[in-house]
Amino acid sequence: MKNLQILVSLILLSNAGAACLAADNVDMAKKNAELQQKVDKLDKEMAELKKAVMQSGTSADAQPVKKPVWSNLDIQLYGYIKLDAAYDSSRIDNGNYAKWVERENTYSNDDQFNMTANETRFGMLINGPDDGVMKASGRAEVDFYEGGDENKARLMMRHAYMTLDWPEDRFSIIAGQTSDVVSPLVPSTLNYSVGWWTGNIGYRRPQIRLTKQYDVGPKDDLKLEGALARTIGRTDAVAGTDSGEDSGLPTLQARASMSLPLFAGIEASTVGASGHIGQEEYDIATDGRNKEFRSWSLNLDLTQPVNKWLSIKSEVFTGENLSTYLGGIGQGVTTTGANQYEEIGSKGGWIGAGLGPWDKTRFNVGLGMDEAERGNVNDGARTLNRSVFANMFHSLNKNTEWAVELSHWRTEYRGTGDADSVRAQTSLIYKF
Repeated sequence: MKNLQILVSLILLSNAGAACLAADNVDMAKKNAELQQKVDKLDKEMAELKKAVMQSGTSADAQPVKKPVWSNLDIQLYGYIKLDAAYDSSRIDNGNYAKWVERENTYSNDDQFNMTANETRFGMLINGPDDGVMKASGRAEVDFYEGGDENKARLMMRHAYMTLDWPEDRFSIIAGQTSDVVSPLVPSTLNYSVGWWTGNIGYRRPQIRLTKQYDVGPKDDLKLEGALARTIGRTDAVAGTDSGEDSGLPTLQARASMSLPLFAGIEASTVGASGHIGQEEYDIATDGRNKEFRSWSLNLDLTQPVNKWLSIKSEVFTGENLSTYLGGIGQGVTTTGANQYEEIGSKGGWIGAGLGPWDKTRFNVGLGMDEAERGNVNDGARTLNRSVFANMFHSLNKNTEWAVELSHWRTEYRGTGDADSVRAQTSLIYKF
């Protein structure tokens, strides 16, 4: 009898639990239904609101709809913050970076100290879209060497261009401002001017560039580059207006280079030949005549890896009227004196070697020279500019480097004033 009572009790408890569970399920279903109705109502209201915003954005008197700050493209920020401090034993033009030594008979042993953060650089890489056939990308980059007071530097555009690339065809188009096609290498130096006016020519200017690459062997690669570039001349009392603009013609630049392995297990060597030809026009206000001046260059460049810890880079050039290409020691056309309206011929080059890295340290040495034709310049003008440098870069951590550089500069002049200077420079660089 007792067992029967226990059994009946269990059956009653089970039925009660089931009834409760069923009641809970009914309540839950009811709540879910109510929530679903609310969600459907919110979705409907959101759709109506979106439609109203879109319609208002297309009306003539409507305020534009704000868009997100970031694009749907892949955007990468890069650059570095750099502090430079330099001591020169004699007066250097311009001081923050070295161009040439001022005449010794004007500034005799006039030492100077400079400190600047103007080389601090910011850039942006934009990738995409890529439809599988053509890939589009862009780049914009600035630093602070436009001018202004030493503690109020202004932004200067370095690069601003787009690239349209057809990878399967190994063909690309660059449109915008970027580095010249000619003489594309730069020495590894702390000096902001990277050898300009002392053997390394080439700068940046607006251009449209076409590049085509070919496989000419199992490991050999041929690259052909050509560009129509903005002719940049000078604006002064003699030229009257920008002498490059006034010519009415763009400048033609071209380069052919071959990459081929010379040493087993080492990166390919690259040999390039390049040149440019352009024209400037000076409006001579005194007699109403126009004078035209050619600007041209022929150049060779070499990148030669030797082994894992040694690589060599070098360039040589010859040409005329190269002031806007940072050749001729900054002299393009003689506009006064006995050699008035002479195109200044110049020749030179540079060579540099990179050593390392070993652990956290790497080294660079190099020398460069720019020689202007003495017969094209007047007394007091620069005829030779030469520099020799050695530096060390040491990584403090993944993003921070400390560097020191010692260099010797000599500038010779037609007539008197030849000058020498020893430059000691140190830099702290934080890369991002």
